[in-house]
Amino acid sequence: MHDLAAGVKRFQQHVFPAKAELFAGLAASHRPDTLFISCSDARVVPELITGSEPGELFVIRTAGNLIPAYAPGPDGVVAGIEYAVAVLGVSDIVVCGHSACGAMTALAENHDLTSTPAIADWLRHADASRARTAADVGGAPTVDALVRGNVLAQLANLATHPSVARARTGNRLTLHGWVYDIPTGVVEELAPADRSASPTA
Repeated sequence: MHDLAAGVKRFQQHVFPAKAELFAGLAASHRPDTLFISCSDARVVPELITGSEPGELFVIRTAGNLIPAYAPGPDGVVAGIEYAVAVLGVSDIVVCGHSACGAMTALAENHDLTSTPAIADWLRHADASRARTAADVGGAPTVDALVRGNVLAQLANLATHPSVARARTGNRLTLHGWVYDIPTGVVEELAPADRSASPTA
């Protein structure tokens, strides 16, 4: 906590004054362009990776960047997506996976999750990812293959959300799948239609 408190002090003394005009505007306006859905992993920092300023990204972070397929009922991830799309009117959604993902490693290596039942239940949202990737590679998928397959599967889950479907039908929303490589900083954009990929950085 000492490090966090020191960080807040640096923010208040140096960062905030340099961006005071930006923060004054943000106090009265919240209009991000992009919903960025990434893993909760502390090594993945959406604003740092994209060079974004405060107010530019609406961020949802979940273990394994998993997105439940739409179902009625209370769900924080579903509510966040609906708010970003239907209320804030974001024009783009990025689903970003990353190298060495702990969630995908647990699935690819069949870790015993009996002592962490909440994690095991959450990772069931990646069942389609594992099945799809195994079919693609003709056997047990590697972690890297599963990370990529999972991004594509989560884009498919995202498309089941009514707010997303309506915005896409009206050509107001574009979906993107990215994979961030931690040791190199490379961001790879996946193309769901043909499953080809190209580096963006």
